[in-house]
Amino acid sequence: MDRKLWEQCVEFHGHECPGLAIGFRAAEIAKEKMGLKFSQDEEIVCITENDACGVDAVQYITGCTLGKGNLILKGTGKMAFTFINRENGKAIRLMLKPNNREMEFKERQKYILSAAADEIFKTEWVQVELPAKAKRFATIICEECKEGAAENKIRLQEGRKLCLDCYSKYSRGW
Repeated sequence: MDRKLWEQCVEFHGHECPGLAIGFRAAEIAKEKMGLKFSQDEEIVCITENDACGVDAVQYITGCTLGKGNLILKGTGKMAFTFINRENGKAIRLMLKPNNREMEFKERQKYILSAAADEIFKTEWVQVELPAKAKRFATIICEECKEGAAENKIRLQEGRKLCLDCYSKYSRGW
C-alpha cells in the first residue's frame, strides 16, 4: 500500500474511514490491473454505483471527476466501481464482497487496506458501452425563477422554458 497516497486521500476526504479505504483499494487495483495513469481529461472513466466516501479516493487517485465528466454516478447503492480505459475499451468492475466477520471500525479499515484484492472485491472484466464524452450545453434562463440552467435540463411546460426546480412534474401513477 502506498502510505503517502493514502494520507493524501485522507486529507482530501477529511478523515480516515473504511469507506474511503474501499475506494482507495478499488482505484489502486484498477490502476494495477489496467495499467492506468491519472486521467488528465477523459482517458479513464469510472462508473460508481454509490455516492459514499470511497468515491473521494477514486477521484483523487484516478482523476475521474464529475466536473470533467468522466465520473458517472449510477445510483444502485452497491459498493461497486467500473473503470474503463477509453484508449482500448477495456473495462473492469470491482464489487465489494460481503464480509460477515465482526470488526471494529479501525480493524475493518485496516483489513480493507491490507487484505488480498480477491478477498475484498469480486473483480471481473466486463463489456460496457463507452459513455459519450462530456458535452457543453448552452445556458437557458428559466422563465419562472430567472436563473440559468443547462439546456439539457430545461423543460417546456405550458409553452414556458422552466428549470427542474420550477417544473411541475406530471404523473398519472404509472
